Amino acid sequence: MKRITCQAPGRFVADDVPEPARRTGEVLVRIRRVGICGTDIHAFHGRQPYFTYPRVLGHELAGTIADIGDAEARATGLRTGDAVSVIPYLHCGECAACRSGRTNCCARLQVLGVHTDGGMVEVLAVPATHVFPAAGLTLDQAAVLEPLAIGAHAVRRSGIGSGQTALVVGAGPIGLGVMAFAKRRGARVIAMDISGDRLAAARTFAHADETVDAGALTNRAGGGSQTAGVQAALADLTEGAFPEVVFDATGNARSMADAVQYAAHGGTLVYVGLVNGDVPLSDPEFHKRELTILSSRNATREDFETVHGAVRDGFVDVSRYVTHHIAFDDVPEAFPAITRPEAGAIKALIEV
Repeated sequence: MKRITCQAPGRFVADDVPEPARRTGEVLVRIRRVGICGTDIHAFHGRQPYFTYPRVLGHELAGTIADIGDAEARATGLRTGDAVSVIPYLHCGECAACRSGRTNCCARLQVLGVHTDGGMVEVLAVPATHVFPAAGLTLDQAAVLEPLAIGAHAVRRSGIGSGQTALVVGAGPIGLGVMAFAKRRGARVIAMDISGDRLAAARTFAHADETVDAGALTNRAGGGSQTAGVQAALADLTEGAFPEVVFDATGNARSMADAVQYAAHGGTLVYVGLVNGDVPLSDPEFHKRELTILSSRNATREDFETVHGAVRDGFVDVSRYVTHHIAFDDVPEAFPAITRPEAGAIKALIEV
């Protein structure tokens, strides 16, 4: 079978290898779609935490069951030929997080395509417990359940409810998912980014109520600070109250630090994006608001179910989310170009 490996930062290598052997409790999935994620882009450029080389990338995966084999796997109800999405977070089932149902942050977590080899292959062996039935979905829809589930998980973790206001900083693929599922919970959504194209996607895909172009803002009081300009814009949009929940989905340390100043007093700040470094916070700003600060990592099967329902009932229109396709054989040459900001991709999928 064909395989593409990120051999070192900036270098993909394509080769042919034997198909994997299926072990007890595993299924073989014939991969048909691989979503390109920010994690893959950071790994390609050598700036992804928790990462070593060489590594087969790819954790946003859709395909069909090629071999299900033993009774343990068949007990899931899956059959050969079934369309599936892959839940790429391989958890131990024994640590404190797993015992409490928070398998997404298992102490010994192995994420496909990050800690262990992922889905840029024609056939992948996956625990039967980690394939999600995708009946009724297209391959494109099945492939994006995972990135959208990350947004759904962050929203669920925040506890936001109907009538509250959410600010989502960062209108990339993860931020757009946060916006969509905050809207599904009945929240008013303000989207913020420095890209006009991404703010347009926030309106058309996620149905954001308001948008803030942070790149165009300066301090209205005359000091020239972008942060102060954002604060003034948010004050106008919320009658001075500020958003009850702020989600930062940028993975940018400066943005994550500034986000403390955008939340309402008594509000919640959720870090969805991950940065490879420290985030210096203003303690006076944090304390005077008595903020609750949360991290949100990955997703659970419950979040996949939430997204599946939203896609099936038409609330989430994946055709507005997936903007580019590339062929599997073209990845080594096409990947750098399609992942540059000027390419304008929201979500690019590899067709295997």
